[in-house]
Parts: sequence; C-alpha cells; structure tokens
Amino acid sequence: MLVVTRLMAQQNPLEQLQAKFKEVENGFKAWLDKQSMPVEAAVVTATGAVQGAAIGALTGNLTKDVSSSFPTPPQASLNHQAMASLKQAQALSGAPWVQARNFAVMTGVNAGLACVMKRLRGKEDVQSSMVAAFGSGAMFSLVSGMGGPNQAANAVTSGLFFALIQGVLFQFGQKLSQPPVEDMYYSRTRSMLNSLGLQNYEKNFKKGLLTDNTLPLLTDSALRDVKIPPGPRLLILDHVQSFSSTF
Repeated sequence: MLVVTRLMAQQNPLEQLQAKFKEVENGFKAWLDKQSMPVEAAVVTATGAVQGAAIGALTGNLTKDVSSSFPTPPQASLNHQAMASLKQAQALSGAPWVQARNFAVMTGVNAGLACVMKRLRGKEDVQSSMVAAFGSGAMFSLVSGMGGPNQAANAVTSGLFFALIQGVLFQFGQKLSQPPVEDMYYSRTRSMLNSLGLQNYEKNFKKGLLTDNTLPLLTDSALRDVKIPPGPRLLILDHVQSFSSTF
C-alpha cells in the first residue's frame, strides 16, 4: 500500500487544482441545497447572469469588428419585417456591453427558472428544462429589442423556439449520457483503476473480459495476458488483496 500512496501523491499540479476546484464546487452545492427556495433561486440566477455576462462580453468583442463593417440603412426606408430582421442582427452582434446584458438576462433567467422547477417538481427533466428555456428565450427577446413593434408575440415565439431546441438537446444529451450496456460489468473495475491512476488500462480489462466478477480471481498471469505491464500489475494485485472483502 506504500507504493500506492506514493503514486497517488505524485499527481501533477493540474490534477490537484482540478480536485481542489471540485471540492469547493461540491461544498458550495451542499450549502446551496440547505437554503430556502427563494435564496437558492436568487443565488443561482445571479451566478448564471455573471457567467452569461462574461460570455456575452467575449462574444461582443469578437463580433464588434464584423458588425461595424456593415453599414446601417436609414430606418425610415425599412418596412416592419426588415426592421425586425435588423433588430435581430443587432441583438446578436452588438457592442460588448449589449451582448453582456443580453446573455446575462438569458442565462440568469434560465438558471433561476430551472432551479425553481427542480425544487417544485423534485426532479430535473425535459419539461423543467423546456420551461426554463421558454422563459430565457422570451426575456432575451424583450431585453434585446429584437421583437420589433410586436414584442409580446415575438417573445412568445422566441420562447417556444428556445424551448423546442432545449427539449431536443436535453433528450439527445440523455441518450449520450447513458453508458453502454457492457460498462455495467466494469463499474468496480473502473473505480479501482481510477483510484490507482491506471484508468488507461480499462480497455485491457475489457479486451480480456475481466469483469467485476473476476476481480477476486485476478492473478499476475491473467493481467499479463491482457498486456498490462509489471508495475501496474503489482499495484492492481496489491489493491485486490487489500480490499478482497469488498468484492
């Protein structure tokens, strides 16, 4: 076990920084879960707005040179449809502070509504996600002024569009997040390898069909047959021997 301890102590600074950030993030989430719904919603909304403002400011800086190269036609010569199109273009390619404001409202409202829906319904599903997206789309339309003369109707249209896109993305993400069926037989193996810093050898276990059920039966020759080098073999066998009662 001394060898394992020394190996884990040799983590690079980036991994240590990521672990520290994860620890702080988990602590913040644990604190937030203990708060009342209004407090949690306010904190989540503010956090989402700050993140959106940063993204919007960056986007605005990247697009301001492009948008400034297009001449602005006299508004008197434009009909209502053309004016609405112009507003939409300006909403997506305005100055950095305009973009920061628009994105802050969009992401803040989305985060806040998602938090409230999760508290009220006790789960995070596609319906809650679509409600949050509808609210953020509607507010983005209103605050950016891209609705033209009929802002209310355009806010509803934008909200429905955002909700539809979010619903499709949510369902797609759910399918991607589901692990392959074969991974169900390697969950303890994966956990063991990750704890030892040997996650790169998971494919070797799968190639040799060394599933979770075979962990108590592992031998040096079995690990050698799946092309695992001597050093990692020693660590794996030491771990299996030390935690054999948990398998």
